[in-house]
Amino acid sequence: MAVNSKKIAIYVLVVFALYVIITDPAKAADYVQIAFEGISNAAGAIGDFMTWIADGAGN
Repeated sequence: MAVNSKKIAIYVLVVFALYVIITDPAKAADYVQIAFEGISNAAGAIGDFMTWIADGAGN
């Protein structure tokens, strides 16, 4: 039976996340904050792009 590598990768990430949360909750919170800041910045950039498009893509 072949093992699905995607399943293994997901299990490894879950185990790593649990390990970080259990051993250093403050650092885990920092990682979550960094991730959400990145998502927020990406959403803002997409919004700016859509506004630029809606305005006629002018300079």
